[in-house]
Amino acid sequence: MNPGHLEYRRMLEFWFEFASPYSYIAAMRIQQLCDGAAVRVAWKPFMLGPIFEMQGWGDSHFNLNPLRGGYMWRDLERLTAKFGFPWKKPSAFPRSSALASKIACTFDEEPWCGDFIRRVFVANFGEDRDISTPEVVSEILSGAGRDPQAAIDAATSAENRGLLRANTERAIQLGIFGAPNCVVNGELFWGEEALEDAIAWSKTSAT
Repeated sequence: MNPGHLEYRRMLEFWFEFASPYSYIAAMRIQQLCDGAAVRVAWKPFMLGPIFEMQGWGDSHFNLNPLRGGYMWRDLERLTAKFGFPWKKPSAFPRSSALASKIACTFDEEPWCGDFIRRVFVANFGEDRDISTPEVVSEILSGAGRDPQAAIDAATSAENRGLLRANTERAIQLGIFGAPNCVVNGELFWGEEALEDAIAWSKTSAT
């Protein structure tokens, strides 16, 4: 379906962080779910670091709480097996995702952006590759059929480099406290398990 078609009159904002394990599961699922419901996905990358700092955390809560972290890694094993997604526990967690996020912000309305986003998540959680490096991000861009240097230059330009910060500030205004999230007409749905509920909610506000 064409996202500009009338059938896509409903829209869902998908707020995610590339370092978030549950964002990986949600990002891999959401496009197919939304296509099936004729809902357009608006990709909204943001940074969890400033939000965690506001909560008094200097690290991921999965690292600060070993029991919670242990559960999360086992849960990711189950979820990736359930949905058939690649899985390789990252040797470093969380990884910086600033460059990849800036690219996703800059090209969020391009048809290839969703493919790029999924490739970044697979590199991080399916292949244990260091997505913080320009080299890995460049390889991902090439795999998505893009000119790596042109995309990186655009994302880090004076015109666009503030987009990620603006998205993060907007996430804070929306009351986002973790990732992933779906926002439908101001209604917040937190967690990858809430995707179907968010899509169903969008039907109540269709015009």
